Amino acid sequence: MKPETRPLILHVIHHLATGGLENGLVNLINHLPENRFRHAVACVEDFSDFRCRLTRSDTPVFALNRSRTGVWRLRRELFRLCRQLQPTIVHSRNQSGLDALLPAKLAGVPCCIHGEHGWDVDDLAGRRVKPVLLRRLHAPLVDRYITVSAELRNYLVERVGISSRRVTQIINGVDTVRYAPATHAERWQSLPAGFAVPGSVLIGTVGRLQAVKDQATLLRAFARVSRDGDAAASRARLVIVGDGPLRESLRRLAAELGVSSLTWFPGAVSNVSELLQAFDLFVLPSLAEGISNTLLEAMATGLPLLATQTGGNVELVANELSGHLFQPRDVAGLSDLLRLYLADPRLRQQHGSAAREIAVARFSLATMLANYQSVYEEFCDRHRQVPVALASRRSSCGAGRAEGG
Repeated sequence: MKPETRPLILHVIHHLATGGLENGLVNLINHLPENRFRHAVACVEDFSDFRCRLTRSDTPVFALNRSRTGVWRLRRELFRLCRQLQPTIVHSRNQSGLDALLPAKLAGVPCCIHGEHGWDVDDLAGRRVKPVLLRRLHAPLVDRYITVSAELRNYLVERVGISSRRVTQIINGVDTVRYAPATHAERWQSLPAGFAVPGSVLIGTVGRLQAVKDQATLLRAFARVSRDGDAAASRARLVIVGDGPLRESLRRLAAELGVSSLTWFPGAVSNVSELLQAFDLFVLPSLAEGISNTLLEAMATGLPLLATQTGGNVELVANELSGHLFQPRDVAGLSDLLRLYLADPRLRQQHGSAAREIAVARFSLATMLANYQSVYEEFCDRHRQVPVALASRRSSCGAGRAEGG
């Protein structure tokens, strides 16, 4: 058999389940040149059937179950995995991925890359001291940092003290072919029968139903608008796509606000692209974000955008050109913006078209892949050069001894 020469990249993430970080990883593995890289995924915790979205059959996925076995067992398993697989690069992500860095170095892994993709749920503003100290402690083990937003890049440089030369920003990319404006008349075919009526305007959001995504603010703003009683408000419908620990409490809130009949909770779905095509307006009410994949997908679908002025959202939404930014938890402000778009179909069309143009020009999947490949190639090239340099020095030393003898 021909010996395997493609470098292996071992990706270390918290878990492989539905989420923006995980979706980005799947896109990366599925679309980087197969003849150039091999991949493996180590989950600090576990994986779900989301792993089936990996289309490459040569990509093993390992569950290390830290919460059950403990952090020291996790580190031993990561050391053993690195010795077994012999990756050229370990690419860890977010705080839980830091535990992979020392085992990787001790196992002889040539290069460690660490990615920051968003804030920890208990540190949404990046102000806690412990996460900063953990990152400083692990900094000597990292050869390159990758951040998805300028805010996270600044956090590493200004708070953690990482040299800006060691940090590369790579914004997530979106598949602008899969996510595109609707080209068929029956764009509502994925909706429940009778939910939308002629003239309905669909307001939608997509995300895990957890506190940081703050769908409750969207529900409250939608309820305010629905109580207006005018023609535009009567046509509004709300779709909240996703699953998570707050699903039932959000359903109860919709009932308390009197908008249950106007709100649909489809849960986690596999046809996000079809549902986005049914929307007329996309809202992201998150309290914190890195770079939101769902916001990028909405942009590529040609939807006008309403997003909180936080994290990477400010890098994606061109305020008053492709949508509007609003302050987190600002129910009144979001209500006013919803009214603006409900009353003006021409504005929805203009801002949606601009969002699509920006997605294609600046945030395509091809751009993201090229940037990641460039970083990987840089470190793979370094690794290849080291044995050559060592061999050259050994050869020179050997020749010198022979001549001296």
